[in-house]
Amino acid sequence: MKADIKIAKQQLKSLPKVWEGKKCVLELKEADYNWRQMEWWAFYFEYLCRSRLNGIFEIPGEKFGTVTFDAKRNINWDFKAKAIKSDDHRAILNDKKAMIQSIEKYGEHGIIIAMCDVEYNDINRTFQKWHAELKGGLSKYEKQRIARTSLSRYRKTKAELQEVLFLSVNEKNIEALDTMRQGRNSNGKPRPEKFMLDFEKINSFLQEKIVFR
Repeated sequence: MKADIKIAKQQLKSLPKVWEGKKCVLELKEADYNWRQMEWWAFYFEYLCRSRLNGIFEIPGEKFGTVTFDAKRNINWDFKAKAIKSDDHRAILNDKKAMIQSIEKYGEHGIIIAMCDVEYNDINRTFQKWHAELKGGLSKYEKQRIARTSLSRYRKTKAELQEVLFLSVNEKNIEALDTMRQGRNSNGKPRPEKFMLDFEKINSFLQEKIVFR
């Protein structure tokens, strides 16, 4: 893992710090990479990692069952992003079973997390409307939401990268993770459980970091 982190830090230390929503979405669109997603900033971090680490890490990583991890070198890695100023101090990780299998095979599983200070849409939801127009109109989900007269969440319009954290999950600290139960699919079968990271327990997993402030 330490060798993976060393080379990843070299490649990621020059990441752009400020991510403007419209510019980043257009960049993702040009690359045909998840540009329609509401949480564009998290996918933009994935895109940056894939671009900077491709050829040095295997992109994507290894597959366990139906789950494919984001990257692999000596171990498997996932890329995640988290808003710092959030009411929820947890982050959803990957499929629980697949992560356990990855740890059993390599001894540990790596997670690279971008910690970001984010800004949200104005009251008129200007960015949200722009994004919808770029996608060719409202999605089926958004139309259903309007029909239910429920309000959608404010969209993030800008993200400023503060830190990139390098975490290790192994047999010793895995018990410090929480479990997210996802309910059932439309066919009634339960959805696979995912691990959740409580940032109040981050020191149990943190190996190194890049500070951008």
